[in-house]
Amino acid sequence: MVPTGNEKRRFVRDKFASVASRYDLLNSLLSLKIDSYWRLITAKELKKRIKGPILDLCAGTLPLSSELAKRTKEMVIAVDFCYEMIRCGSLRLKGARPARRIAPVCGDGEGLPLKDAIFSGVTVAFGVRNLSQIDKGLKEMLRVLKPGGKLVMLEFSRPQGLFFSRIYNFYLHRLLPVLGSLISGDKEAYRYLADSIQTFYAPRDMADLMTRAGFININYRPLTFGIVTLYTGIKRSCNQKTD
Repeated sequence: MVPTGNEKRRFVRDKFASVASRYDLLNSLLSLKIDSYWRLITAKELKKRIKGPILDLCAGTLPLSSELAKRTKEMVIAVDFCYEMIRCGSLRLKGARPARRIAPVCGDGEGLPLKDAIFSGVTVAFGVRNLSQIDKGLKEMLRVLKPGGKLVMLEFSRPQGLFFSRIYNFYLHRLLPVLGSLISGDKEAYRYLADSIQTFYAPRDMADLMTRAGFININYRPLTFGIVTLYTGIKRSCNQKTD
């Protein structure tokens, strides 16, 4: 069962802290390294119209921040509310060229310690699902975007094809918690991962939340048979029309 409200905030922070040192290894193993491809697609999607600083929200151990820094010339502000995740990512990237343009910040995605309208782009990879108030998080993303700025979100979803969805559900609920526990020592964290994916919004419903938050020109598309979905939206600028 997925916790809610402040209980969810504490639970998520504690669980990420407990697996931080093994987080990158687990992502690579449990996704068969496909997670690197998903982040590459996300970075390329944002690169199409970016000119100015980028916010990578729920940045974790900075894998997407690093990809963004490699593929753009812009400064990347990487925000996560779990200090242990940010610290592990910063140590891993220490001395690497992309790290020169990444500024890690420990902060809350539902109350960003940032001024209005300062980013040309905002990215979130697998973090929206962990917010205790998703609508509040989306409004914060809109607030810090410049008019005309772009949001690109990558999040887990549920495959719709009958055959593949059965295989995926078996992996998600039976294998993943066991494998995650063996490597990380925290079975509860990976049981939460499975449950949070299962109960998360369908892509169309997530797009409706983005619309209600104030984004326009919203699109979404499935990747890897619908295991994840890539969402995009724009902050309205003066005289800008929706598609």
